[in-house]
Amino acid sequence: MPDTKAVRESVDLFGKRIEELRAEIAKSVIGNREVVDGVITCMLAGGHALLEGVPGLGKTMLVRTLAETLSLTFSRIQFTPDLMPADILGTTVIDETQGGAKSFEFRKGPVFANIVLADEVNRATPKTQSALLEAMQEHRVTVGKRTHVLDEPFVVLATQNPLEMEGTYPLPEAQLDRFFFKLHVSFPGRDELHQILDLTTGAGIETRRAVLDRDAILQMQQLVRQVPVARYVQDYAIRLLQASHPEGPDAPDLAKRFVRYGSSPRGAQAILLAAKIRALFDGRFAASVDDVRAVVHPALRHRVLLNFEGEAEGVKTDQVIDAIVKAVPEGKSEKVAQPEAN
Repeated sequence: MPDTKAVRESVDLFGKRIEELRAEIAKSVIGNREVVDGVITCMLAGGHALLEGVPGLGKTMLVRTLAETLSLTFSRIQFTPDLMPADILGTTVIDETQGGAKSFEFRKGPVFANIVLADEVNRATPKTQSALLEAMQEHRVTVGKRTHVLDEPFVVLATQNPLEMEGTYPLPEAQLDRFFFKLHVSFPGRDELHQILDLTTGAGIETRRAVLDRDAILQMQQLVRQVPVARYVQDYAIRLLQASHPEGPDAPDLAKRFVRYGSSPRGAQAILLAAKIRALFDGRFAASVDDVRAVVHPALRHRVLLNFEGEAEGVKTDQVIDAIVKAVPEGKSEKVAQPEAN
């Protein structure tokens, strides 16, 4: 049995570190608490995030701020149509010494960092986008006959603009599935706009400091994996996943009519890991059905593929997920039978 006191101390330390991280990020990122927590969740789960929003909402600023508040290596890749895979992964060059001897040397590309910002990722060609597939899934890069392991933690935070279609290449389903979360960056409200203007047109943004180092992050990632999940909670996540498929037993009419293909098992993995992290955010050491319900949208919205009719009708994947959550019953935990009273 785990030491209850040690577990409580670990959970409290986790919460303290998260609050410090949120406070530093808030120095330059106003509002969007759900997106900020989503990016932190992806990092703690060892996954990647796709941030979608119109220009000017602070997507790149959020990623840069996160990098500055963590003692990790950071690189930024501006995706353009002429970008080549070697520009991301690196390439092998011939190195000549002063004595005239020649040897092959691998020059690492910008993907060799702990936090990689893939800015406007949908502007690169499919050939270049595919260069990230192995790195995102296996945390390693193969160039020629050699395989190079990436340092942990490794997180890809990609941004894309949903409005501009000219000169863009939609991400293939295989790459979308490798993103842990897809996060929608919404337009700020009036009060948040006042804060943004005060911050950006005043004396300047307050200096940010690094509050977490590599060892602390890896320790927090290990704690996430230790959070228990009751069988009925896991079963609820599985039934949500099955209902995203048109032929699923609990699939709502919206999914049966407009969905071409539902989520892969990676969706259930993302739901459970995110539910564990959300429990730790709240100071709890057990994931609940409410935690699962709270993370199902960012975990599945990029994994549910609409058919032609759904696209033509303008159906949003979030609408389908709403219908799935409404249609799938929660289920209850098995209770221990109580002895009858005399």
